[in-house]
Amino acid sequence: MAAASHTAADTASVAVPASVLRSRRAAPAGALLGLLSRESGETLIDQIVRSVAARIDDRLLRGGARMPSIRAFAAAHGVSPFTVVASYDRLVATGYLESRRGAGFFVRERGGIAGPSMTSRAPRHSSGFEVKPIDVVWLVRNMFRQMPHAQMPGSGVLPSDWLDGAAISNALKAVSRQNAGVLLSYGVPQGFLPLRQQLQHKLAELEIAAAPEQLVTTAGVTQALDLVAREFTQPGDTIFVDDPAWFLMFGSFAALGAKVVGIPRLADGPDIAKLAELAALHKPKLYIINSVLHNPSSTSLSAAKAFQVLRLAEEHDFVIVEDDIYCDLHPGSAVQPATRLAALDQLQRVIYLGGFSKTMAANLRVGFIAASPERAERLADRKMLTMLTTSDIGERVVYKVLSDGTFRKHTDRMRARLDGLRAKTIRQMERVGLKVDVAAPAGMFVWVDAGRDTNVLAERAMAQNLLLAPGSLFSPAQLPSTRMRLNVAAMQDPQVWRFLESELARS
Repeated sequence: MAAASHTAADTASVAVPASVLRSRRAAPAGALLGLLSRESGETLIDQIVRSVAARIDDRLLRGGARMPSIRAFAAAHGVSPFTVVASYDRLVATGYLESRRGAGFFVRERGGIAGPSMTSRAPRHSSGFEVKPIDVVWLVRNMFRQMPHAQMPGSGVLPSDWLDGAAISNALKAVSRQNAGVLLSYGVPQGFLPLRQQLQHKLAELEIAAAPEQLVTTAGVTQALDLVAREFTQPGDTIFVDDPAWFLMFGSFAALGAKVVGIPRLADGPDIAKLAELAALHKPKLYIINSVLHNPSSTSLSAAKAFQVLRLAEEHDFVIVEDDIYCDLHPGSAVQPATRLAALDQLQRVIYLGGFSKTMAANLRVGFIAASPERAERLADRKMLTMLTTSDIGERVVYKVLSDGTFRKHTDRMRARLDGLRAKTIRQMERVGLKVDVAAPAGMFVWVDAGRDTNVLAERAMAQNLLLAPGSLFSPAQLPSTRMRLNVAAMQDPQVWRFLESELARS
């Protein structure tokens, strides 16, 4: 549900009692929340508490402001007075509201004792955003807000109800029955051996030969990228990335003192002429690339481009880091032609990364690196010096799911579900005024052109509790962009379409 003010269309569809209008005039803090959902799986009390708390955290409700009366709030939102009482009581207990006998409920002043979420924050303007410009931290922070997935069309994950929670639960139970001594001790720096053996078979299906000693487990692909960058670059070195590309690594590499340079990404892979020009100029140490289901466009690397990238890597002596986190969402070359660099190179000049956060469970944080034996040994040592080992329990759970045969069926179902949504969602995007240059036949993302600055669009969306991913964040240059990434699995809420249609019509 949305915690922001209604659009004109929403207001017209909700009958607002006169008592509420009087309450609004007397106390602006009583502005209505968005429509409550009885089908979201979240109780009405939880929805009210979460939305009011978010408005207080975002300074949309100021300290000392009077909340609507219990009767007025109940009438405005179509809920029982009991629901409102329970919600207000919980907000009082967590420090967001205070009850004044005979006067009602008020937003607690922040000068006193704060609730658990009332931490010191940067100044905000009336839309609820920090005054500083939208940046990667802004997007990542908001991706971790407790918002329904249907209100996060800019998110990078599938809805939790698409994932196989039963398989994870069964695997956890199986692991918990193992010897307690095993579960209470450290793992090994390279990772749980049976999992690495299972990954050897998985990579063989992709025509990548990697023995268990060439594999190192990590806390997701995020840590894998960090380990590789730390081991194979020094401050002042250049790292190439696709442009656009996954945004989180830009700041991570810059924090290591690296110079991050973007290589324009086309529908079939990088702009080879630009890659050659920039490689001669910068002499990069690494080139990070999505060969399959590129984030944010869902396009894949052609065979011709793959050979050219490898040739340039040899000529200019840089290592290619192939991020294949979306591997299990790819339907195969019969549907979308795709070439993995690691399959051509066999881990000589390519370091291959994979993981299961997108298709199994983000909370498990299990990823892996496949590399030449010498590089794998160096990365295992680096991992050991950084964090000793990764979670052996999580790796055992992933091994169980991969080895019992259920994971393949699960990924087939996910791909089929995405296929059932993609075409009609793209048609709807075009109907509301978004331009789709490349409609990839696989993956969860669509890279659209909104025809206006999507930073501004993202700010307006967040004011209605909708999370968009503006295009500026997907480029190391961070320049204003009319592009943005949309997730077809998170485009099913009518509120999303109403917002986009209204905003794009206005522009």
